[in-house]
Amino acid sequence: MSKRNTQQRRHIIITEVNSVGEVSVEALAKRFDISEVTIRKDLAALEKSGLLLRRYGGAVPLPQEITEAKESKVSVRKLAIAKKAASLIKDHYRIVIDSGRTTSTIIEHLTDKRGLVVMTNSMKIASRLHELENEPTILMTGGTWDPTSESFQGQIAEQVLRSYDFDQLFIGADGIDVERGTTTFNELIGLSRVMADVAREVIVVVESEKIGRKIPNLELTWQQVDTLITDELLAQSVKKQLIERGVNVVIAPLKQ
Repeated sequence: MSKRNTQQRRHIIITEVNSVGEVSVEALAKRFDISEVTIRKDLAALEKSGLLLRRYGGAVPLPQEITEAKESKVSVRKLAIAKKAASLIKDHYRIVIDSGRTTSTIIEHLTDKRGLVVMTNSMKIASRLHELENEPTILMTGGTWDPTSESFQGQIAEQVLRSYDFDQLFIGADGIDVERGTTTFNELIGLSRVMADVAREVIVVVESEKIGRKIPNLELTWQQVDTLITDELLAQSVKKQLIERGVNVVIAPLKQ
């Protein structure tokens, strides 16, 4: 079975676990017409990524108290990372902001920037940019709407991007493979690579807990990334590995 089908299946499993509350290996094997061994591998991979908990014969969602605590931590981290990212943007810069929760948080820190030109593939980000009093110039990629990522994707979006050049790209990730680069659940990775091609500096913004989370879809290799901004909970040993791969690692302090 292809990696694409594997990711589709795992996405369905996550959705079902969160909606139903519990799934069994036997039922999932029958649903996808595959072996129980394969389903167990899926559940093991999803548990390792922090997306569910395995139980005998199946899996259940993460306990609510864990999820709520995790979301609280993440929100603090996202805010710190976004603030640090915004500090790298200078007046009159031309930047690309990819869709995503961490990248969208950058917007609230752009109020003191003048003459910005911002390209995005996210209607939510475009709307937030429109609310800024400093009135940046807003460019949209257009293209085909992808409900999974809540963003525009596809060839039209790629063609529009190639018509410009930018100072910086700000992009998130579902996971970071320390050896390979940024990874994602989304199979539509062409636009992300074009974004990287047209930007002089590629800046990845991601919480430290996602670093080490390996997801099969490789989005950007380390050769395409200049800077990674994360929080101060990043292990020094992992930071060293990233630096050895030519990545400029910037740590955003949680207390500012």
